[in-house]
Amino acid sequence: MGDFNAMTREHIPVSIAVLTISDSRSEAEDKSGALLVSRLTASGHQLHEKTLCRDDIYAIRTIVSRWISDDAVQVVLTTGGTGITGRDGTPEAVMPLLDKVIDGFGEMFRTISYGDIGTSSLQSRALAGVANGTYLFVLPGSSGACKTAWDDLIDKQLDYRTRPCNLIELMPRLLEHKNSD
Repeated sequence: MGDFNAMTREHIPVSIAVLTISDSRSEAEDKSGALLVSRLTASGHQLHEKTLCRDDIYAIRTIVSRWISDDAVQVVLTTGGTGITGRDGTPEAVMPLLDKVIDGFGEMFRTISYGDIGTSSLQSRALAGVANGTYLFVLPGSSGACKTAWDDLIDKQLDYRTRPCNLIELMPRLLEHKNSD
């Protein structure tokens, strides 16, 4: 396999919005959202906004729709509401908004999670996609799942230096702005 890191590139920060979906957590108890904010800023990205909302399909869809229509937001991370019981409805809220689903994200997330939680990983409804040029990652509510998703998948795909390819290369608005500086 070729040396994909032979050509060094400059890091390009992206603007990321974080939404925690929970009927029971307060901002002070939101470990998963805090973990994502900590990870994204440590990776050199910018937090656009962080908010918390109840596990309601229409409340989730309203916030996510606002972010995907905002040119200042390149990525949306959601955490919570991905279970298969009760009011868990984040995938149902987000799916109709997507122009394309990134099937590989959910598949890879469940494969990596299998090493940590075994067959329980089949219950994960984590997914990713793109809507209006904005990348969305729908993550489970546990901080362990958010750590796995960010550290093993998202961080690398939101790094322009990752070779042979990454999601930054597919963000024409971001690259046009970068090249005009």
